[in-house]
Amino acid sequence: MNRIIPHIFWGFLMLGLAGCSRSSDTGNKKVFNFNIDQNLTSMDPAFARNQNAVWMINQIYNGLVQIDSNLNTMPCIAKSWEIAHNGMEYTFHLRNDVYFQDDPLFKNGKGRKVVAADFTYSFYRLIDPRVASSGGWIFSDKVKDQRSFEAVNDSTFTIHLTKPFPAFMKLLTHQYCSVVPKEVVEHYGKDFRSHPVGTGPFRLKHWKEDEILVLLKNEHYWEKDGNHQLPYLDAVKVTFITDKQSAFMNFLKKELDFFDKVDGSYRDDILTKSGKMTAKYKGKFQLTKKPYLCTEYIGILVDTSKSNVKHSPLRIKKIRQAIQYAIDKPKLIKYLRNGIGIPGTSGFMPAGMPGFDSTIVKGYHYNPAKAAQLLAEAGYPNGKGMPQIILSTSTTYKDLIEFVQNELAAIGIPVKVDVTPTASLRELMSKNAVNFFRGSWIADYPDAENYLAVFYSHNKVPLGPNYTGYFNAAYDRLFEQSYYEADAKKRYALYQQMDNMVMENGNMIPLFYDESVVMLQNNITGYPQNPLNLMILKRVQKK
Repeated sequence: MNRIIPHIFWGFLMLGLAGCSRSSDTGNKKVFNFNIDQNLTSMDPAFARNQNAVWMINQIYNGLVQIDSNLNTMPCIAKSWEIAHNGMEYTFHLRNDVYFQDDPLFKNGKGRKVVAADFTYSFYRLIDPRVASSGGWIFSDKVKDQRSFEAVNDSTFTIHLTKPFPAFMKLLTHQYCSVVPKEVVEHYGKDFRSHPVGTGPFRLKHWKEDEILVLLKNEHYWEKDGNHQLPYLDAVKVTFITDKQSAFMNFLKKELDFFDKVDGSYRDDILTKSGKMTAKYKGKFQLTKKPYLCTEYIGILVDTSKSNVKHSPLRIKKIRQAIQYAIDKPKLIKYLRNGIGIPGTSGFMPAGMPGFDSTIVKGYHYNPAKAAQLLAEAGYPNGKGMPQIILSTSTTYKDLIEFVQNELAAIGIPVKVDVTPTASLRELMSKNAVNFFRGSWIADYPDAENYLAVFYSHNKVPLGPNYTGYFNAAYDRLFEQSYYEADAKKRYALYQQMDNMVMENGNMIPLFYDESVVMLQNNITGYPQNPLNLMILKRVQKK
């Protein structure tokens, strides 16, 4: 069925393109084609909870601010801003040339101008219990109520925080913070998920769920590249082929312009063990690797008040440190991931994150002799007398964890791998019910606070993500101090100090910092790869 979808809808797409152009000649229209291998859940910014939703929402909507490829916060609908009252008041000055996309619900079907009250409405939606947004965490612990969002006048919008949060501007770049029109949202209610109206470079033309989605160029988009009105593309066409191998074959046949997942079933075909493109495909398409803000790690529960920790050998710091030294991370990346990833030999915050510095944050490099020494000092020479440790993982990462199992067996640590469904493992982690587990942490916004909050005492489970039960009063003081440090360099120094404390404790083993792999056809230019792996298509050109 997937093979006929593009043909069924191609005529439909071309009709749509003709309708949005003065010319009926559609032969030279530029359409960007890519595939999503999982269901798209929503195009409502209040539910931008996964990558697929974020990618599509980012084409249709804008927020106050946006990020560039280096994760700098840049103006968007807000042309400028001021921060006052010790970092608790943010005032934004809005552009006067930003309009919502045309929709029958607007007067004469023409999109109206965006005003400050639109942000008051959009931001309150995230914490409104009636909406039940998955993005409530953006504001829920930072504002008091709806009055915290103030439309001073049509072009001035102020947010009043209850406490400082230096990463707030980075947080506002998230797609949850996109502006939506009240009259359209309230007309469609929950169906706004499939009737999106934003201010972004593309507008929805057609969506048949799990089959095809078509976006057309927003002819009235406000943003320019020099003197050229964006976007360059005329349309975006998305297919939903769930089989990754089939989708990749479509990319090789040039039916797709973009591909971003290097699945195990064809990884060896594309990449050498050192992560280079194989001779078979050299020159046939573009392939780039960049840091992606995701840390793949193994967590170790260290809360000795828990019954499952009291008699576990993992309660001993020297054993945790021995485990760190026993894993050959470069080898893992080379042979199991074809060179995709950066060895996790620094802290929990990943490469690519502002403030990451491997010369300051000291992790663990492969050193089996040091691992054996620490094991002996802990009372288990060559692992003699050590009880078996259970290491929990999901099916997807079974090969990585079995590699770790073999590495630990080599120094005498007996490990049994327990494969658990992803949802079940997450539930066990959120109850501190697993001692030794594989996890990953992906950045929601480009500030290391997002990572270091994982070890803050007040974020203990089940409400918070402190899955390792790490409680340290000195760490907490530094974490709280960072909230009052507006100077980025000084705040990064605090982050690095905290990261070193976690690494010394050994309760978290960073296996690797992930990398995104993007493949593009040779006629595609202007795709900006960034550490959030955020898809930005407004400057993409297709020759």
